[in-house]
Amino acid sequence: MQQITFTPYITHQGGWRATIEGVRTASSVRGKGVGTKMIYWAIERAKERGCHLIQLTTDKQRADALRFYERLGFQATHEGMKMKL
Repeated sequence: MQQITFTPYITHQGGWRATIEGVRTASSVRGKGVGTKMIYWAIERAKERGCHLIQLTTDKQRADALRFYERLGFQATHEGMKMKL
């Protein structure tokens, strides 16, 4: 499963940004292309929506996930922060 959110943002003349979060695949299907298909599906939805940018969040401690996303073309360009309420 994954969550994709579309958000208008002020750069790119008020264009749209897609954010992928909560990506999960069952351990029994890892390494079989399911995650890749899920991410490509999300990228296509973002293109259909006219997004100028697609971003995702992942835990910095998950080295395998980071390599996976980099292999799909994502780059770690920003540092994110959270605050639990």
